This record gives sequence, structure tokens and C-alpha cells, in this order.
Amino acid sequence: MASLNTLRTKFGVVLSIIIAFALLAFIFSLKAEMGFSGNDPKVGVIDGDKIRYSEYYDQYEQMKRQSGANESDEQQSDMLYNATWQTLIAQHVFVPGFERIGLRVTEPERLAMISGEQPSSAFYNAFADPRTGQYDVAAVSQFLDQVGANAQAEQAWNALNEQARLERQMQKYVGLVKGGVYVNSLEVADNVNAANRSFSGKWIGKKYASVPDSLVTVSEAELKDYYKRHKNQYKQLPQRNISYVVFEVNPSDADMQALEEKARTTGDAFAAADDVKAFVRADRNGRIDERYLSAAQLADDEAPALTAGEMFGPSLKNNEWRMARVLETKTAPDSIGVKHIVLRATDEALADSLLNVLRGGADFGALAAQYSAYEATAANGGEVGVMPFSAFTGEFAEQLAGVAKGDIVKIASPEAIQLIQVYRADKPSKHYRVASIAYPVEASTETRNSIYSQAGTFAGNAKGSYEQFSDAASAAALTPRMAIVSQGERAIRGLDDSREIVRWAYGAKRGDLSEIFKVGKDYVVALLTGIDNNDYASLEKVSAQVRSAVLRDKKYAYIVAGLTGGTLDEQAASLGSEVADFEQVNFGSFFINGMGLEPRVLGAIAATGETGAVSAPVQGMTGVYVFRVDDIAEDQKQTAEGEKVRAQAMAEAMAQQAVMPAVQQMAEVQDLRGKYF
Repeated sequence: MASLNTLRTKFGVVLSIIIAFALLAFIFSLKAEMGFSGNDPKVGVIDGDKIRYSEYYDQYEQMKRQSGANESDEQQSDMLYNATWQTLIAQHVFVPGFERIGLRVTEPERLAMISGEQPSSAFYNAFADPRTGQYDVAAVSQFLDQVGANAQAEQAWNALNEQARLERQMQKYVGLVKGGVYVNSLEVADNVNAANRSFSGKWIGKKYASVPDSLVTVSEAELKDYYKRHKNQYKQLPQRNISYVVFEVNPSDADMQALEEKARTTGDAFAAADDVKAFVRADRNGRIDERYLSAAQLADDEAPALTAGEMFGPSLKNNEWRMARVLETKTAPDSIGVKHIVLRATDEALADSLLNVLRGGADFGALAAQYSAYEATAANGGEVGVMPFSAFTGEFAEQLAGVAKGDIVKIASPEAIQLIQVYRADKPSKHYRVASIAYPVEASTETRNSIYSQAGTFAGNAKGSYEQFSDAASAAALTPRMAIVSQGERAIRGLDDSREIVRWAYGAKRGDLSEIFKVGKDYVVALLTGIDNNDYASLEKVSAQVRSAVLRDKKYAYIVAGLTGGTLDEQAASLGSEVADFEQVNFGSFFINGMGLEPRVLGAIAATGETGAVSAPVQGMTGVYVFRVDDIAEDQKQTAEGEKVRAQAMAEAMAQQAVMPAVQQMAEVQDLRGKYF
């Protein structure tokens, strides 16, 4: 029966797709519980609507309940964080927009989605049979039986319907946009011409880097003028600048010695233990492998001892003290080829009946196709493939250890019953199940406390100004690192577990020094060095980029001024360059051998209509280039009909990809959650 818990579990899949937009409603106020005393902070703005903490928090908690996601899992937490925000964008932008344009989902459409007649990701993710991958209408009926008597089930059902409704509305909206995209005859003709023409000839060039910066001058007025004309290239999100130092927590020599002594003491006891399983389970660093490995699959340094019935280690490897013993062995084929028939756990009688006829010589593939509930393999006669014995664990390893080619075994589990035919069984060899204990090399509590104390001393000396921060870092022999945190980001690139630092940065003032943050195994102290809420990066901030662009333009003019001669050879001599060949270049080419990625040059070559003429200088990304087309080849790689289909499909795909970001951009979304979440 489809239970509420099953539905909740399956909701987790939905969080990773765009349908997460649609988990709507059931919003209630928690201001008093959050202790804001009437002051409900703003965590964002969507299409002019202020998003308050309570609204976001309520939506976040609702999605967490429905998905069963775990906040302690960083990946699931980020998924919840992003899905909640997209849901709010749906509520404040897409849903009102759909209402204004009259885009609705009719009751017949909703019923068609529930029945599976019209596929819906929302219903499929909740009610697909995990064994067959097929949509299970019976599971929907079973769940609906609970809705009337269970308020929580009713809430989940309503949310699922809202999700499916918005999914369908999104599909319709994207369909409308795609329907407005078309490719005209002029585009088709140009594209066919570009695809069917290839160019060969010669080129010369001179790199900007070959011209010393000292030969051109760049004034402040020119920098300002370029910045003003290209300001849109420097659009940015609001951001915080921080400088931080890392106090690395590494084990001391004393820690290393103590850890080695502990490992060797444990190793002696481990080697003498009669009950290997109990000994390993009693140690929090112990692990018992579920797989049986062949001698070749064991680690090279461990195999000699383990295959001889001896203990490996204790040995320092991969930054941990490791020791291992063989828990048990099995003689089994190295590789096994199997087919299977998957039945429901309740089909015991059918399983026994099929087992009898199969052992009597019935066609396994035909019965798999007829009876197996797992359609992915049933369609291929139950074929699973050839796998190493180490791929099997538990009851499968127990029953397949001693099989021979042609054997048919029955394996039952709480989820399903499987009838397995062995069509290949390699020569049996010994396999080993290993129990191990590994002590990671890490700093002791005393060492950690000492380094924390150093961080505290640094924080006391660094408070007050950037100069004091830098001086304190120098005194502590530390190199400050810089980071920019843009609006909406939750972590600092290159620094794991840094969300708390980001949260602090959003709430800090310029010049504030942070508390001591624990980041991974290390400690971090940060200083907020700047707050930039401007829509565009200042000229000061992008001065290096602007100067580089102006230098490029100046060097282009300098190189062109020295370009003389009427032929390509004469111009090459004036540049101190050599003439090179290019062949079979067309509009779709990515680069020219010896020149590199230069789209302007490629475009100029592909636009050439005559042969033999020396081109005008082309301002490339890395230099100035001149070319001569000597041959234009015509072929029929593309037809007008084929190009129209290709171009139309590409245009529709681009429109579909761009529609959601475009709507969100028009909504002028401001993401201010970083201070709180």
C-alpha cells in the first residue's frame, strides 16, 4: 500500500528538478516562535514583493517535512535552500503571471495526469513502482483511501496536486514561448551557404604581447571613456569582500608518537583476539567489509599477510594507522554471469512453481519476459550480465558462492523474490571478507586547544583596522587570503564548511573582525574589508581589466600603423611575421591552426565573396591578423530543408533554456538570505 511515509520519501527526488517551484500554500506565521517580536526581517525581494523571514522559513520547513531531507547532509541542505527559493519565485512571479494570461489546468487535465494518461513528473516520482519503474495507478488509489481520515495525508495530496498543476502550467508556458520561435527563409539561406562553403588561403599576424607596453600610453581619461562605453560588461551582484587567515590544525610530533603507540597496542590485542567480529565492532574505528574480495582485489601491501592468514599492520598508510584481519573466506567463481526473474515478495507460490519448471528445462528468457516484474531486464530475457563475485553481498553471496554453470537458485528478501540462472561461472578461487581498524592521523585535544589559543591571541591583536590585521598576520607568520562573497552565495570558494563565515559576512560592517570559526579541522578568523552594493563594479575595482582592453586597442592601432605593402608577403615583412596556410575553414570552425581561437577572423574569412584579395586588418583577441582567401569550395553538406529543421530545433531549445532565467531577471530578484540561512 502506498503510505504517507512512502510518498514523503519519494518527494525527495522532486527537489532536484524545476518542478520544485510548485510546492505551494500552507503558509502560517511563526513570528512569535522565532522571537522577532513583530520585527520580521526581509530576506529577499521578488518582483517588488518583500520576502520576510517567516515566509521563507515556513516554506523551507514545509519542504523539509515533505521531502524527508536531512539538514546535516550538506547536499540535501543546499537542495532545500535552492528549492525553497525557487518555490517562492513561483508563488510571486509565475503563478500570478499565469493567472493574468489565463493559463490554467483544467480538471480533465488533472485527472489525466493522475491516471497516467498524460505523464506528470510530480505524480510519477511519488507513485512509480520502484521494481518496474512503471507508473502505478493502483498505488494512487491506495493512497487516496488514507486521505479522508488522515489530515497529513490530505495535506500531502493537496501539495502534490499543486505541484503537478504548476508543472503542467510551466509546460504550457514554455510551449507558448517555443511556439513563437521561428526561422525565416533568409536565415536558412545564409546558414546553408555558410555550411556548404569552405575557404583556404594564407594569413599573417602579430600578437599584442609582442608589443611592449612602454610603446603605447594610456591616459586616465581613456580608461574612464572605455569604462563608460562598456559599463554593461561590469554588471555585478552586491558583494562582500573579506580577508581571512587559516590556522591549520595538524598533529604534533607528540600526537604522532601517541597515536602510533595506541595503534600498536590495539594491533597486539587485535592479533590475539579470538572473536574478530566482536573485537572490531567494539572499536568505533572498526569496519567489516560486506564484500568478499579475491586475492587480486586486495590491496597490494595487505594481500600477502591476509592471504597467509596473518594480520596486516598496524601500518601508516593514506594518513591513517590501519590494521586488518580476514573475518571469513569463501571459495567462489571470480566472475558470475546471471539472468534473473524478479517477483513480488508475496509471490511465494509462483516463485516455487517457476523454480520447478525452470529446473525441469523451461526457457528462462521466455519466462523472464512473461513474469518478471522488473521490466528493464525482463525485456532482455532477464539478462543482468557478468559480474565479479565481490559485487554480491549478504544472502546473494551466500547462495552464489558455490554455484556452477546452469544452476538456478531462489533468493528471497523483504522487497522481492529473485530466481537466478547462472550461465557463466569462472574457476572457483578463494575470496576474503576483511575486518579492519583504522585510526586517522589527527591532532589531539591538547594540540587543538593550543592552536585555538593562538587564533585567540591573533584575534586580539588584529582587531581595529586592516593594518592591524595584516601586522598580526605577519607576526603569526600567516598569509591573509582574499575572498569575494556575492549575493546568494553560501560558501567561500576553496574553503570547505564555510557557510557560517558567509553568514557572518552578510551581517558584519566594514572593518569588523569575526569570531574564531571552525572550518573542517582548522580555525579561521576573518575581517570584512569591503561592502559593494552597486549594480556595476567600479572602475577602480576593474581597472586591470579596463587597462588591458585599452592597451589591446592601442596596440592594434600601433601594429596597423606599421603595416605596409600591397601583398601578403610584403605586409608579413613589415610585421616581422611569416605567411601561414589555412585550409577548409568555414563559418562553423572553432579555430585556425597556428592562430588559435579568433572568432572575428573566422567570421571575416567566412564572409569573403572573392578570392585573391588581401583583407583589411582584423582586430583579434590576441593580435592583428590579415588574410587572403585563395579558394572557395562549394559542396552540399546541408540542404535548405535539413537546415530549417536544425535551426528551428536549436532556436526552440535556446528559447526553452532561456525562458525561466529571463522571467526571473525581469522580476528583479534580490536574494538576501545569506545573513540568516
